[in-house]
Amino acid sequence: MRQLFEEELTKLHLHFSEMGMMVNEAIYKSVKAFINHDKELAQEVIDQDHHINELELSLEKKCFELIALQQPVTSDLRRIVTVMKACADLERMGDHAVSIAKSTIRVKGTKRVLQIEAEIGDLSGKVKEMVRTVLEAYLKQDVEEARKIAASDTAVDALAEVIHQQCIEEMKADPELVLGGTDYLLVSGYLERIGDYVTNICEWIVYLETGTITELNPHHSI
Repeated sequence: MRQLFEEELTKLHLHFSEMGMMVNEAIYKSVKAFINHDKELAQEVIDQDHHINELELSLEKKCFELIALQQPVTSDLRRIVTVMKACADLERMGDHAVSIAKSTIRVKGTKRVLQIEAEIGDLSGKVKEMVRTVLEAYLKQDVEEARKIAASDTAVDALAEVIHQQCIEEMKADPELVLGGTDYLLVSGYLERIGDYVTNICEWIVYLETGTITELNPHHSI
């Protein structure tokens, strides 16, 4: 029975990693579509989101089944709870990728600011790297790496703030940029929140190893 239980736990973590890679790909595609004004790629992100949602529901269902049938305690229970909580964060990250894709469809044909779009590209690169590394830290159960990743979110927040201020200034100077500038603000906000969800997953990695819920998001400690 113990061997079967361990196999089921291993499958849970592998499916979580699969979901994480799908979400990371959705983030990459959504920002690429936004910067290139690629409506078709944006629609692809929207159309494929149901796969992420279905995987989250499947993982959640399996977690509840394991809790009900195996009645795990201590570290085993923490492993299941971590999957449940972390996959919910991944699903929300996928939702933000969809929101970016929807902004792409709205913004197509509006006046552009290439400098801001380049900075949004830089922001997405930082966020994508956070997602990639947090998935690796999760698989390795690397608490120190999780803390480093969470700390890197301050750079994401700072760049998002720079983009926000630039958008405001550009819209004040040129009313024709109001529509496109609003979407720039939205997209940078979505990326910033994805960074926050990565930090949440970092907190669950720490919980998995220590049994202690630790606040790693500086926004929540103010």
